[in-house]
Amino acid sequence: MPQKQQAADEPIEPILPEITDPPVKVPLKIEDWLSVLILGGLALITFTNVLVRYLTNNSFAWTEEISVFLLIVLTMTAGATAFVRNQHIRIEIIADGGSPQRQRKLAIISSVVVLLFFVLLAVLSLRMAIDDYTWGDTSPAIGVPNWWYTIWMPILATAISLRMLGMLRRLLRGEK
Repeated sequence: MPQKQQAADEPIEPILPEITDPPVKVPLKIEDWLSVLILGGLALITFTNVLVRYLTNNSFAWTEEISVFLLIVLTMTAGATAFVRNQHIRIEIIADGGSPQRQRKLAIISSVVVLLFFVLLAVLSLRMAIDDYTWGDTSPAIGVPNWWYTIWMPILATAISLRMLGMLRRLLRGEK
C-alpha cells in the first residue's frame, strides 16, 4: 500500500503529545528560564575560553570554576522541573505498570524518598557552606570565598524539597 504524501502546506503532526504542566502555585517557568539563561551563559563562557585559547594559546582560569558552578545550578533547576513534570529517570515498567492504586502508592513512596533525600542534601550542604564561611576557604582560580558557590546548593535543594512537598500533597489528595 503506497504511503500518502504530505502536502507542503499541511501541518505536521507532532511525534510527542503536548505536555501540560501540573497545577502548581509557583510557576515552573521560573526554573525553565533560569535553566535557559544558565545554559546560554555556560555556552558563552565556554565559547569565549575556546576562542581565547585558540587565538592566544592561553586560557581564562576562571572559566572552569564558573562552568562547574553553573553546571551544578543547571542540574538543580532542571531537576526541579523534571520531578514536577514526572520526567525524571525511573523504571517505567514498575512505576507505570499495574493498577492505578499501585501506581499511586509507588508515586507516593518515590516522592517521600526524593523529598527526604533533598531535605538531607539541604541540611548537609548548608553545614558545608557554613564551614566554608567559618574557615574562610577561597576558590582556587578566582580566589573568592567558597561559600559564594556552596550557599546555592542548600537553597536549590530546599526549592526542590518544596516542589516535592507540593507533589506529595497533590498525590495524597488524589490529584494527578
